[in-house]
Amino acid sequence: MSFVRTLATLAVSYAAAKGVEKFSQRGGGAGLANSMKSAASGAAIASQVGALLTRMQVPGGADAFKENVAMLGGRARGAGGDALLGLGGLMAALGGAAWAGSGTARDMMSALSSSEPPSGMMEDNAKHLIRAMIQAARCDGEIDAGERARIMEVLGDMSAEEQAFVEAELARPVDPAALAADTGTHQRTQVYAVSAVTTRVDTPVEIAYLDRLAAELKLGAAARQRIHKAMRLPQILE
Repeated sequence: MSFVRTLATLAVSYAAAKGVEKFSQRGGGAGLANSMKSAASGAAIASQVGALLTRMQVPGGADAFKENVAMLGGRARGAGGDALLGLGGLMAALGGAAWAGSGTARDMMSALSSSEPPSGMMEDNAKHLIRAMIQAARCDGEIDAGERARIMEVLGDMSAEEQAFVEAELARPVDPAALAADTGTHQRTQVYAVSAVTTRVDTPVEIAYLDRLAAELKLGAAARQRIHKAMRLPQILE
């Protein structure tokens, strides 16, 4: 695998571990949640994902997206609609800065489907976003031993290096200040967006975590509102 693919698979595994209802309740995933909650077929879900990817100018639309889900392995494919929703949420987070011309989501989609290994810079970026996603997922203490085991099972095709990295991040204390300190200026929007899409954004603990992370990242209210609006996440600053 690669850390880029591990990041995508983690999004799938988190959706599978937490269930669609967590994502559905918070109205996130770039506005896909409500329609996905009621979608009766994979085709309906793919249609919604395809619309998102079209807006993000990702080549191949829903077909490329489904191929990438399939490439994440049998366990991820078994997550079904959860897999689409989890990877869709990740793509939404990476594309959350679309108004600023970010090509990160397009680059990741290309890296997932390419036979060429991702660049070192892309791998480093993926590792940092994995850290951000895990920190956000753990901010309310809701990843228990069973959920952790299920996540690691879905990530079963990882290399030893990738597995060790994820396990270390699952054990790392939640510390938004440390995360922000290690975040480059160009990554601030991505880190916040990935963190926001990983949470419900509807509990005091999660909102407090995002408030602290935004402060440490030096993201102002206007920037946060743009991210939430672009991803159709709840506006917690109103």
